[in-house]
Amino acid sequence: MRAPLRLLIALTATVVTIAACGGADGDAPATADAETPLVLGFLPAQQADSILPDAERLGAFLAERLGRPVDVVVPTTYEPLIEGLRFGHVDIAFLDGGPAWIAHSRTGAEVILAEQQDGNTFYWAEAFTRAGSPITSIRDVPGKRLAFTSRTGSSGFLMPIGSMIRDSLVIVDGQELTDLDVALQRSFASTIDAGGYAQALTALLDGRVDVAFGAHDSPERFLDPSQRAQITSVHRFGKIPSHAVLVASDVPDDLAARIRDAMLALNDPANLPLLRAIYGVDGLVATTTADHLGDFGAALSALPGMERTLLTKAP
Repeated sequence: MRAPLRLLIALTATVVTIAACGGADGDAPATADAETPLVLGFLPAQQADSILPDAERLGAFLAERLGRPVDVVVPTTYEPLIEGLRFGHVDIAFLDGGPAWIAHSRTGAEVILAEQQDGNTFYWAEAFTRAGSPITSIRDVPGKRLAFTSRTGSSGFLMPIGSMIRDSLVIVDGQELTDLDVALQRSFASTIDAGGYAQALTALLDGRVDVAFGAHDSPERFLDPSQRAQITSVHRFGKIPSHAVLVASDVPDDLAARIRDAMLALNDPANLPLLRAIYGVDGLVATTTADHLGDFGAALSALPGMERTLLTKAP
């Protein structure tokens, strides 16, 4: 049974109920469930009120399409969304890749859609070194000086280090975050948290590190042609997923399919501004948890103690 809305309000920053005006597809079931609001959670925002008007409009779009009310939730952290999926307070949620995997692992929530940007639903994590370096493969990286973008960077830390742990190139003894820190100190000559893609690449060019992790296209985005000529890629890791839309494990398959189809209608030119106003993306594509989160989830699962760090980082 769904918990009272007051419990949801206690968990989140902003909740707005949007009544349905009748299902656009005309097949909303005439049952008590059709009067029960679906709860749609958006990515956390420090200033939740700033995206609330656009979130309300998207919620109203879904309410009309599905023929039932929609409660719009904009929390300030990820934890309320994940716990909401777990305990029946949230039915649908937009989540970043790491929290999406945690939500799936903890609650059984499933990915039904992925955001698309420039025609893609993912990008690659990559390891870079200087041209002419004796480092020619990922197996040469242990023992070297290394630049991360940050300890919560998807391509600049999570995917590369998680993958190296899975491949036994980094050995972690224990399940705590401190055990991971010890493993990094033991596995590399030194590490720095550079603070971003450009900073990590600059540290590589300046000779302060031997290897830098980051997005596959970061050299093209942040370096000029002469700088790009000085570095090379030595390894491409797995895919970093775009934001995902998940449904809770207790959402029936037929309803999940209707939610998916209703949200895909946001791709229509007349409706796309509703989505772009919030996240600035090109649209949504149907997908599954395995297809969208598989590579990244496997890497995250290898990183001890990272769940709390990911769920408490600032939006």
